[in-house]
Amino acid sequence: MWKHTGQERPDFADTPGPGQESVWDYPRPPALVTSDELVDASVNYIPIASSRSALRVLETASPPTYYIPAADVDWRLLVATEHSSFCEWKGRASYFALASQPGAGPVAWQYADPSERFAALHEHVSFYPARVDCFVDGERVRPQPGSFYGGWITDRVAGPFKGAPGTGHW
Repeated sequence: MWKHTGQERPDFADTPGPGQESVWDYPRPPALVTSDELVDASVNYIPIASSRSALRVLETASPPTYYIPAADVDWRLLVATEHSSFCEWKGRASYFALASQPGAGPVAWQYADPSERFAALHEHVSFYPARVDCFVDGERVRPQPGSFYGGWITDRVAGPFKGAPGTGHW
């Protein structure tokens, strides 16, 4: 079993190419960094959110998760669900479904009252790339494996990524 020591990538990690980041160089606990990339979310070509002021959460073994400022989200397209979860780092998350398909499950989440370390996530929302169309600087995002995870895989990141079969011990 591999244990993150913060010193080196495991032998099974992909070697990042030019312009890439390895998710195995991301820290644990996660880091929160700003991004000026153009981050978009849409459904059936209808824009839900667009921003150049996103925040990225970077956590060992997971692709970045982009959080878009609430002011850059078209809230008319989303409705709150009763679903919630708890993250040991960020706090309690609440979830949102598409207003046009409220029973289809959540497409987005936010931390309304995040932990002190992640206070900047207040008034930000992230989207599941497996459930809506997400883009970073025009590149279509591929969803992180696993039904729970919301990481955004682009050509910029090298894995492998947590969530695939056999990665539960990471």
